[in-house]
Amino acid sequence: SNILLYHTIPARILAADVPAGPNAKVVTASGDSVFVTKNSTGVFINGMQVTSADVAADNGVIHVVGRVLNPPAGNIVETAVASGLDSLVKAVTRATTAAGGDPTLAGTLGSAKLTVFAPTNAAFTQLLSALSLTDINQIPINTLLAVLRYHVVGTRAFSSDLANGNLTMLAGGNATINLTNGAGGGPTILGNGNSGNRSNITATNIVCRNGVVHIIDRVLLP
Repeated sequence: SNILLYHTIPARILAADVPAGPNAKVVTASGDSVFVTKNSTGVFINGMQVTSADVAADNGVIHVVGRVLNPPAGNIVETAVASGLDSLVKAVTRATTAAGGDPTLAGTLGSAKLTVFAPTNAAFTQLLSALSLTDINQIPINTLLAVLRYHVVGTRAFSSDLANGNLTMLAGGNATINLTNGAGGGPTILGNGNSGNRSNITATNIVCRNGVVHIIDRVLLP
């Protein structure tokens, strides 16, 4: 019921009346918000393009999207926990609580409007192997902080907001986006310190109460 209501807006809104945004906040019948963008490419809801607009109905109008929209289950940190991103959660916890860490990090990720490119557990295992380490706790705290901050963008950026070229990260510096050179022609993101080894963006547009998460298969290095 909640998922269905998340797809429903209690008003008749034609494509021509959709706010330009980018990512204009629209409250749904479930009480949660979707984020709508209208540009020269089309209409996007939570980063998903509307494939057929203005389908007339007796009591309103339907806009067809290519994927089910899932309402937010929590903030970015809570979403990482729920998504099984245990290594990322462990890294954030250590970077927040360890001596020399940033005690505000977890709070910022849980409240500020952000986008996080979240590495999988396998991506952290790959990083540890490359560093000849066996545990996230062995990574120097300053290095861990720099790496984690390099995965964060200081605004809500759905896949529809990404473009080929540089993407400014919250910690400073850029990563490089390519929308078509990944596995199966999908998008990638490349860190300055990754020696040309791109990270595939394997899942996009996971909506959180304070932003959005994209899943990647390699840890980004600044």
